[in-house]
Amino acid sequence: MSSAKPRPRWWFLITPHWLAWHAFAVFAAWGMLWLGDWQFHRAEGGNALSWAYTFEWPIFVIFGVIFWGKTIADEFKAQRAAAEAVSTSEAAATAPGEDLSLPAAAHTAVSLDEFDEEEDPELAAYNAYLAGLSSGRKLGRFAGGQAGSTQPSAERLAVPGCRTGPAADAYQLGTKRGGPSR
Repeated sequence: MSSAKPRPRWWFLITPHWLAWHAFAVFAAWGMLWLGDWQFHRAEGGNALSWAYTFEWPIFVIFGVIFWGKTIADEFKAQRAAAEAVSTSEAAATAPGEDLSLPAAAHTAVSLDEFDEEEDPELAAYNAYLAGLSSGRKLGRFAGGQAGSTQPSAERLAVPGCRTGPAADAYQLGTKRGGPSR
C-alpha cells in the first residue's frame, strides 16, 4: 500500500481539459449576458423585437449553467463508478481460492435442432419470398399477383416484355380509356 494520500474527488476539475471547459462556460455566459444587455439598449431605442431577445439571452445563460453543472455531476458519477470497479476488482483479486466461473444459472441451453419449415408455413413462405428477392425474381403482388401470393400471375409471365406492378396497371388503364400513351 502506498503512503501517498489519494487525490480528492474534485481533482479532475482542475485538469487542463476541464479548465478549458470552465473558461468556455464563463466566457459563453458573459457573452450571452452582454448580448442581452445589447438587446435591452436596442429595445429602449424603439426596436420592439429586441424586447424578446432581451429576456431570451439570460434564459440561454441559465440553460448553459445547468448543462455545465450536469456535466460536472456526470463526471463525478463516472469517477465514483470507476473507483468502485477498481476496489471490487482488487477485492476479488485478493480473495484466495475463490472460484471465478459463472454460476450455472448464467448459462443458457443451446438448441441444435434444425428448423422444420413444415412447422411454420408462414415463415417458410416468407423465406421463399426472400430467396426469390435475393435471386432477382419478382414475387408476390409486386409482380402483378394477388396480395399475399408468392408466385407471379400466369398472365404476366405469358406476355413477353409486359410491365409489372401497380404503375403498369395504371398505365394500361389509362391507355384503354383513351388516356395518354407512351
